Amino acid sequence: MVDLGACFCCPPPPNPLLRRGEELFWRQKLDAAGSILRVVMISIMENVAQVQERIAAACRRSGRRPHEVKLVAISKTFPPESIRAAYEAGLRDFGENRVQEAAAKRPALSDLSLTWHLVGHLQTNKAKPARDLFHWVHSVDSFRLAQKLDQATASGGGRLAVLLEVNLGGEESKAGVGESEIIQLAQQMSQLATLEVRGLMVIPPFFDDPEQVRPYFRQLRELAQEIDAKNIANVSMHELSMGMSHDFEVAIEEGATIIRVGTAIFGARS
Repeated sequence: MVDLGACFCCPPPPNPLLRRGEELFWRQKLDAAGSILRVVMISIMENVAQVQERIAAACRRSGRRPHEVKLVAISKTFPPESIRAAYEAGLRDFGENRVQEAAAKRPALSDLSLTWHLVGHLQTNKAKPARDLFHWVHSVDSFRLAQKLDQATASGGGRLAVLLEVNLGGEESKAGVGESEIIQLAQQMSQLATLEVRGLMVIPPFFDDPEQVRPYFRQLRELAQEIDAKNIANVSMHELSMGMSHDFEVAIEEGATIIRVGTAIFGARS
C-alpha cells in the first residue's frame, strides 16, 4: 500500500538562492505525488463499482434488492485520502477497528458527511471516546460494555445504534458472546435507554471456500429470528452484520443487511 501521507511533503518556501536542480527535484516529487494519488483514487472508484456489481448479482440470486444491503467500507490502516476517494465513489459508511485510529482520521474528513462504524473489539475504558466518535458499534459482547456505553452519553444526546456480536465458531481468539448467552444479553440490553439494539454481528471462522461459511451466516439469521420472536422491549433484530470481502455474496444470500468490505475496496493491507 502506498503511504499517501508521505507523498505530500511540502517543498521549502521559495528561495532565490535555491539551486535549479533542487527546484526541479521538488517539482518532480510533487508531480509524482499527484500521479500516485490519481492512480489510487481511480483504483478505489473502480473497486467500489465492482463490489456494487457483486452485491447486485448476489441480490438477484436471492430475490433481494441492492438497497436492502448497507455497504460499510472498512478503512482501517488506510489514510484519509483513501476514504475521501471512496466517498467520491458514492460510499458514506466507513468502519474502523480502533478508537485511536478513528480519532486521528476524523479531523481530516470533517467536511464530509460520513457515518462511522466501530467493527473491532471495544475495551470498556474506551467506551466514552467510542460513543463520541461512532454512530454504530457492531461489537457489543457483554452487558458491562453496554452499560459503559450507555453511561457515556454523547454530547448530542442521541441514541447509539449497537449490534450484539456473537461468536458462533467457538474461537478463543475472537470476541463475541456465545450462542447460549446471547438471548440473556439481549434481554439485559432492554434496560439501557440510550442504546438502540439493531441486530447481530458475526465474524465466522475463515475458509478459503466461502460456501463453508454459509452455515454460520444461516445460524446467525436463525438466531436473530429466535430473539425477535421473544418481543424484547427496545431490542430489534432488523440488522445482520455479516460478510467480508471474500464471502459477502454468500452472506447476502443468507440475509445480511450490512456487509463489511475492506480489501475489495482499498486493496491489500501492508
